Amino acid sequence: MAFDGSWKIDRNENYEKFMEAMGVGMMKRKLGAHDNLKLTFQQDGNKFLVKEASNFRNIEIEFTLGVNFEYSLADGTELSGAWIMEGNKLVGTFTRKDNGKVLKAYREIVGDELVQTYIYEGVESKRFFKRG
Repeated sequence: MAFDGSWKIDRNENYEKFMEAMGVGMMKRKLGAHDNLKLTFQQDGNKFLVKEASNFRNIEIEFTLGVNFEYSLADGTELSGAWIMEGNKLVGTFTRKDNGKVLKAYREIVGDELVQTYIYEGVESKRFFKRG
């Protein structure tokens, strides 16, 4: 339940390079780097409700650990995959529907921050969130 609560984006590392590897166009990359993303987590056992609020969209994602679900990124990229818990870390493995390539995602609490790491085609990016 460490994830429970609201988290606001604080800073990014290598996020534009990650979006470029994902095939996101330059204008969307520039906007995406300043999306003011806020995540709100509610965990009930193996079930999660995650609310994403940004300049581009507001959505709710419900998932159960280990159960595949469909998800669309803000740029419209469609994915299928699941989150699992490894220790205190959420680990997501998602397959793109358009090209079959895999996106790995990690969410963990480090100190007082939520760190979200993405790895796609050898490009790693981190997004850091503060409570709030």
